[in-house]
Amino acid sequence: MKPVTIIGAGLAGSEAAYQLLRRGIPVRLYEMRPDVMTPAHSSGNFAELVCSNSLRAAAATNAVGLLKEEMRRLGSLIIAAADANAVPAGSALAVDRRLFSLTVEQTLRAHPLLTVVNEEMRDIPAGGGLTIIAAGPLPSPALSRTIADLTGEDHLFFHDAIAPIIDADSIDIKAAFFASRYGKGSGDDYLNCPMGKAQYRSFWQALVHAEVTPLHDFEQEKHFAACMPVESMARYGEDALRFGPLKPVGLELPQGGEAYAVVQLRRENREGSAYNMVGFQTRLRHWEQRRVFQMIPGLQDAEFLRYGSMHRNTYINAPRLLDGAFRLKQRPEILFAGQISGVEGYVESAASGLMAGIFAAALMFGEPLPQFPRESAHGALLHHLSNSAGNFQPSNVNFSLFPPVATTVRQGKAGRNLAYSERALQAIDDFIQVYFGATPFYF
Repeated sequence: MKPVTIIGAGLAGSEAAYQLLRRGIPVRLYEMRPDVMTPAHSSGNFAELVCSNSLRAAAATNAVGLLKEEMRRLGSLIIAAADANAVPAGSALAVDRRLFSLTVEQTLRAHPLLTVVNEEMRDIPAGGGLTIIAAGPLPSPALSRTIADLTGEDHLFFHDAIAPIIDADSIDIKAAFFASRYGKGSGDDYLNCPMGKAQYRSFWQALVHAEVTPLHDFEQEKHFAACMPVESMARYGEDALRFGPLKPVGLELPQGGEAYAVVQLRRENREGSAYNMVGFQTRLRHWEQRRVFQMIPGLQDAEFLRYGSMHRNTYINAPRLLDGAFRLKQRPEILFAGQISGVEGYVESAASGLMAGIFAAALMFGEPLPQFPRESAHGALLHHLSNSAGNFQPSNVNFSLFPPVATTVRQGKAGRNLAYSERALQAIDDFIQVYFGATPFYF
């Protein structure tokens, strides 16, 4: 059997490769790192998490938590690796990113049907068989030109920002306290740096006037809302951060009462030797990050293991270019997956890789393409990519993408979300039974 070519060993490419390998289909996986690096990556490891170590909400009554649960039931490598390497994060699923990446890479490399090619893929030759382009949001310039030629359109893009990571030993624990908002998770999963009103006002003033790294002349400033730099958010008004990442609600001070604002730090690894500044993705210059962020109580002597930074994310106009199975309409032997396909977020990228891998397996075996139910998180995300109208923008999975559920006003948001979740999980279970129960090669 001719191998399926996958370009990129990120979350989507790794998941797609796993779905094919577990079905007995050989894979030729191209990864240009570490020989050719991107502005965001720091290693050549598979499934490297570059922005944050959080895969966001864990509960299935949240849309992304629901997507993760569906992925578990579908046999996802990425979610299995995340569950195996989780670190405390309250109501979120966060991971030790080094161990997470190691788990994914070791699992894939151990499979006899995988061939890894560490070189830059610059062209997609005709007649090369099935190919999944999962080059992430940062394809090389040569591959970007090839994709532009394939699609016949200019790329759309937004800018993504990365939050700083701080050495735990440099944090003044006496000025901070351990707690999770509303006591979720273990109740003490976050290290919280509380600020009084005067402290916050001084910090906010310094932040909005700090010097940022300039964009290139040919770039326009356009951010995905969930990854907006903290300094950009602060410019919306003095209270913008207090109602955003620095909201104090649900966090009671050890001495009682509530702080005016709270900066949360999330454990970066199992050892707790490093902490991520939650919601502090930024493009401030490095010396400005030191100056401004060290104004936060507890961080006055902070040592930065990684400064926040910014990079360009590239994606295609999926509704115009792709069919309902991630295939390029003009060349259906080419599939796209991951952020370049128009999804946003770690989990969504991995889910698109899972679906692309399953679609590619069906094509290799000459089987009908599975129809992910519209009521499921996978189906809702796929429908968004293939049917959005107007000015297409990348999207996280959210319940607005799902067909409406019939609920009463009395049930409220929690009841409505529960209804979405229960319906989706039943739909995905039925889907698994229909397609995978009756077709052994799928599992």
